[in-house]
Amino acid sequence: MHWLSKTRYKVGFLIPTLAVYVVFIILPIGIAVAYSFTKYSGIGKARFNGIDNYVRLVKDDIFWKSLANTAIIFVVASVLLLVLSFLLALLLNNKLAFADTSKALVFSPAIIAPIIVGIIWVYILDPKIGVINGVLRAIGAGDLAQQWIGGTTLSPYSIAFIYFWQQLGYLTTIFIAGLKMIPEEVMEAVRVDGANAWQRTIHVTIPMMRSTISTVVVLIITGIFKIFEIVQQTTGGGPNHMSETLVTYSYSMAFQSGEYGYGMSIATVTFLVSLAITGIYFLCSKERG
Repeated sequence: MHWLSKTRYKVGFLIPTLAVYVVFIILPIGIAVAYSFTKYSGIGKARFNGIDNYVRLVKDDIFWKSLANTAIIFVVASVLLLVLSFLLALLLNNKLAFADTSKALVFSPAIIAPIIVGIIWVYILDPKIGVINGVLRAIGAGDLAQQWIGGTTLSPYSIAFIYFWQQLGYLTTIFIAGLKMIPEEVMEAVRVDGANAWQRTIHVTIPMMRSTISTVVVLIITGIFKIFEIVQQTTGGGPNHMSETLVTYSYSMAFQSGEYGYGMSIATVTFLVSLAITGIYFLCSKERG
């Protein structure tokens, strides 16, 4: 009876959270998937059209371009974030002068709204009014000026770097919290055994931070597949949709072109791709463990 009483309290606390999760996460996903099988403008009645939207996706060059842009952003931003946030956390975790101030400065971009981040970087990367090209022209290196945003080549790389800049401090803070959880006695014992900094990091720190690393990887994956404001503010998906990502193209189709059903099919594919990448990561990390 005592066990039953404890279980009842646990279920009682769990039900409100589960209800919120179902209503605001599971249900919207289900509705989006359902609309992806319809022809619907967002007004009036949706008409079921089977897999026509997905057949259209396969033939849509802009969809494949947005997928390629998303892939570039994912590879560049995830590598930079995972590696550099961990290294920065190792550095800031040491007892250095001005360590607290450095942590605050590193974290500060994370508290800036993404739309403001986009505005800031427009004034830095814009080909005509941007600071970078302006400095290059001022020092006589105008030939090195590039179309950092708004072009067909460098835009996804620039967006990846902007996202990296914004998220670096946030993920570094998570890594620092993970480092604090490693018992000092363990690190001291390894030092006594003669392990150098590299050996301590590879053989002790990283294995003991596996759960923290998994959390950071999931945040990176889900965050990159949700990048929207930065793209909208810096390039608007242009020129001619050439800098679209999956999320911005889905938004463009659903809310600007009035093709809600088609937009939801893009959103569904985006969800499945991010889910697949997350699943593959956990499968690989489980096998290594």
